[in-house]
Amino acid sequence: MKSRLVLSSVVFALFLAGCQSPVADTAMEHLTQYVDPYIGTGEHGHVFMGANVPYGFVQLGPTQHSEGWDWCSGYHYSDSTIIGFGHLHLSGTGIGDLGDVAFMPIMGDVATTRGELPDEATGIYSYFDRATEVAKAGYYSVVLDRFGIQAELTATPRAGFHKYTFPKGEQPGLLIDLEHGIGWDRTIDAYIVMENDTVVSGYRRSSGWAKDQVVYFTAIFSKPVKIFKVFDGLEQKEGQSLKARKLYGQAVFEDDLQEPVLVKAGFSAVSRDNALENLLTELPGWDFEGTAIAADQSWNEQLNKIVIQTADVAAKRTFYTGLYHTMIAPSLFHDVNGDYRGADYQVHNDTSYTNYTTFSLWDTYRAAQPLMTLIHPEMVPDVAQTMINIYQQQGKLPVWHLMGNETDCMVGNPGIPVLADIVLKGYKVDEQAAYEAMKQSAMLDERGLDLYKEHGFIPFDKHVERESVAMGLEYALADWSLAQVAKKLGFYEDHSYFLERSNAYLYYFDSTSGFIRGRSSEGAFRADFNPFKSVHMGDDFCEGNAWQYLWLVPQDVDGLVKLLGGKDAFVAKLDTLFVAEGDMGEAASSDITGLIGQYAHGNEPGHHIPYLYAMVGEPGKTADVVHEILTTMYDDTPEGLSGNEDVGQMSAWYILSSMGFYPVEPAGGQYIFGRPMFDEVALRVKGNKIFHIVAHNNSSANKYIQRIVLNGVDHPSVSISHEAIERGGKLEFYMGDTPVHYFE
Repeated sequence: MKSRLVLSSVVFALFLAGCQSPVADTAMEHLTQYVDPYIGTGEHGHVFMGANVPYGFVQLGPTQHSEGWDWCSGYHYSDSTIIGFGHLHLSGTGIGDLGDVAFMPIMGDVATTRGELPDEATGIYSYFDRATEVAKAGYYSVVLDRFGIQAELTATPRAGFHKYTFPKGEQPGLLIDLEHGIGWDRTIDAYIVMENDTVVSGYRRSSGWAKDQVVYFTAIFSKPVKIFKVFDGLEQKEGQSLKARKLYGQAVFEDDLQEPVLVKAGFSAVSRDNALENLLTELPGWDFEGTAIAADQSWNEQLNKIVIQTADVAAKRTFYTGLYHTMIAPSLFHDVNGDYRGADYQVHNDTSYTNYTTFSLWDTYRAAQPLMTLIHPEMVPDVAQTMINIYQQQGKLPVWHLMGNETDCMVGNPGIPVLADIVLKGYKVDEQAAYEAMKQSAMLDERGLDLYKEHGFIPFDKHVERESVAMGLEYALADWSLAQVAKKLGFYEDHSYFLERSNAYLYYFDSTSGFIRGRSSEGAFRADFNPFKSVHMGDDFCEGNAWQYLWLVPQDVDGLVKLLGGKDAFVAKLDTLFVAEGDMGEAASSDITGLIGQYAHGNEPGHHIPYLYAMVGEPGKTADVVHEILTTMYDDTPEGLSGNEDVGQMSAWYILSSMGFYPVEPAGGQYIFGRPMFDEVALRVKGNKIFHIVAHNNSSANKYIQRIVLNGVDHPSVSISHEAIERGGKLEFYMGDTPVHYFE
């Protein structure tokens, strides 16, 4: 064990200096004060609660006793129980997983099982009073009522740091729970060993949403362990190591502790040795408060990439908590020595880039990934390389990647628009490798692609997986994105081929009903059509209905306008969307929330729809709808999101829209103007340049853009390019209380 504890004194000194004495940037504003982690923990927000750093592998926080859809992150504001502090969590998903390796401080012995509500004595959990709970960026604290223990948590990218203050009494201890995960997650194999009186290590392999997930850990205690027990379920076993599915380890400390017990735990998807190396590299010392300060500083540095000026403090909390939520994932999936677990389940070593996981691409390709290309240019090439490597290891780009596993969750090929966007924006990536990954992913025969290639669309009678329309529309916009890259790289035949495929929406349009709808291989539309009806993943749509999916043609708005009969008819249909009322049925998706008529802001397929008005010459109507969404669908309460956070997408919509623009095209970097919310915004972009946004005469009444000036020159356009923003400069909106047509 001694050899495993050796650490370069140089690395130790460098990290200690950075951790305990973070360099103060006097130009930075104190923005973490506006982060409220409770926002989105109520209703159906499903956000992570706990301590982490931006894009960190470790998300250390409470996991509650209750289970179900609203506990996908392990925590819901309505609940007052805790079964442990897990080191990995998801944020804003519609499926639960992770929750791995939970620590639960205890007094005396407890029943090593989940237990039954409301009797705490039946299991490991404790109630807590929210009055004792403190949640900040990078720090979490709570008192466990059952034991009278105060638990404090903070984190580094690959390690969790715990501080437990025990009351006077017998057998203060820590339970290490390797049985429980969140949601679908179930342990299939686990191991724990007491290496010496201050070090415990092990692993947990589980299957759930991620079918084959493994996480290794090494934990070091600040005080020696007097007794160490191991349990297989309720049964204590002999010895200080054990391999089992319902596995628990219990560390017992000396009675009547005079000071808190500190616990540092490092994590890796590769090995226990790597978990230790990660831990000692990032947490060589025992300065809990200094580590919490460093975590706050890391958040503050990232939040300062967008500085807003407004007198509305509640709006600042909404904005900066939203920005915070966009930086929980994708999460680091790379050890300090360059090792990572690949999509082929093999260990790879590559120190030339940083590998990531947790890609909710069906959600995030729309706004969260484009936001990253604006404010995190240093990460973008690594994200692209991660996606290329995933393609090389599993034979296709990621769809919804989690802990090295392809979950194939949601429809379409969402990795294509993300990678295409990065290439089209000129980021330094291997363009040929990226193109190969996109093209080959588009040419597979899985998930309805064989039917799509054969028919030009996906017939509902041959696609047994259902969701044929949603799948086909998503493939079409991905094809358009790929076509743009083919053109850029000079593959003109491919450009023509994929551009033609991107017109798949034409097959689905029914001129009689005026909707896009399911169609058979013989060309017949599905009978008994009801545009309001939605069956959760059981009809032609995915978490939506015909009203919402009619508009999922962001790659060809002009074509959709023509299809609907011209501008006037298009606008009339769009107007109706926002007032239409109808019964979606008992089987409707729980994700269809945040309704304005049949527009559903709580789910992603419609996020671009408000901006379609501006694209056809009705910017005032875009401003009306965007203003309503910004002011009624987001706030600074636990119920402050209208739907699942969806790993940053819901908040990314707010961040971009509140600055005054939003990307409608699936790739390429054109942002459509809408309604700026703040008087001034300083956006830090590539090359550390500042793009300054000013909204003159801005107010709730003056929500309409009258004139736009870019770098001192009139900008009579409905959009601004990524390139223009990336160059830095000044964008000025002149606002008024009457809609005008401000562009050519």
